[in-house]
Amino acid sequence: MTIDETLAQQGDADAQLKLGICYDDGIGVTQNFQKAAYWYAKSAQQGNDNAKNNLGLCYLSGKGVEQDLEKAIYWFTEAAQQGNRVAQLLLGGCYANGAGVARDFEKASYWFAKSAQQGDADAQNSLGLCYAKGAGVTQDFEKAIYWFAKAAQQGNAGAQFELGMCYTAGEGTAQDFEKAAYWFTEAAQQDNADAQSKLGLCYAKGEGTAQDFKKAAYWFAKAAQQDNADAQNNLGIYYANGNGVPADLEKAVYWFTKSAQQGSELAQFNIGLCYANGAGVAQDFQKAAYWFEKSAEQGNAFAQFNLGVCYDDGKGVARDLEKAIYWFTEAAQQGNADAQRNLWSCYATGEGVEQDLEKAGYWFNQLAEQDNDDAKDILKALGLTND
Repeated sequence: MTIDETLAQQGDADAQLKLGICYDDGIGVTQNFQKAAYWYAKSAQQGNDNAKNNLGLCYLSGKGVEQDLEKAIYWFTEAAQQGNRVAQLLLGGCYANGAGVARDFEKASYWFAKSAQQGDADAQNSLGLCYAKGAGVTQDFEKAIYWFAKAAQQGNAGAQFELGMCYTAGEGTAQDFEKAAYWFTEAAQQDNADAQSKLGLCYAKGEGTAQDFKKAAYWFAKAAQQDNADAQNNLGIYYANGNGVPADLEKAVYWFTKSAQQGSELAQFNIGLCYANGAGVAQDFQKAAYWFEKSAEQGNAFAQFNLGVCYDDGKGVARDLEKAIYWFTEAAQQGNADAQRNLWSCYATGEGVEQDLEKAGYWFNQLAEQDNDDAKDILKALGLTND
């Protein structure tokens, strides 16, 4: 029997806590979560705030005890009220997520603030997010920046990413792409996938750093391997075009598909194009139409136009002029010139829709306002312009 166990059995609260930690982590004893929870409970009942917090974690995860979120909240609250900053952070998280309690962002931000003021970096980041989103507090980007910076300076990758986003958008601070790239780099080097994706864009665009397609591809790949959908789509584009990596349409299809399956409207459109054109994959109009529709339903104008073409031509779907007109209209209303041209033609000729010269004129004017070459040619042929 160790000295700590002897003291623990004699009722020493600190020894009980330490013994619980030993059983929790398997230090000097065989790991045993039930015994860990037992000794945490003994110590917690004597008022030890760290034991209360650890017991709350046991109930939160069901480690060594039957999972019970209400009991987790009870012990987190007990510890938080004694000033335990970890418990304050965890309690804030429970209120933010509605775990064991009704979701309450005011209480969440209250406990995040308590912990943040004690220097907890995760709490500082969480409080920054509350101010950025106006969750439980009045939206205030300057306060968000303040707390993100506090956490970022402690090495918190999430806060470093958020700080980079603030500098990119100029929210709560002057827009500064160099500072954005700096903080994205700090977070990216800690394997933060969102930061890796954004850092890739910095190198791709030359924002805040010299343009470098190889470095862009490198960071896109890092993020893509962590299932970041934006990075997967961008990496697919790089493989399709041979930017920073050797051109490889099969790899492009692979990454477009990974991203599309996560719901990226851009990737869904891109993989649709690959199937429509047989680029990196066997041509398959049914799959093309499937992915165009997925993207179109999310509002992608290019996908809406292409889906309209599928219905107009009967490629991959049964020919349906009414649906073609619908999708052309959706795309045209977003300024897609190809869709506007098709609508002008349809209404002018009555193809797939009742002839309506007024609507034909409307869409032609929309096309002309974009300084479209087709519209210019038609106007010139009619002798209505000298261009």
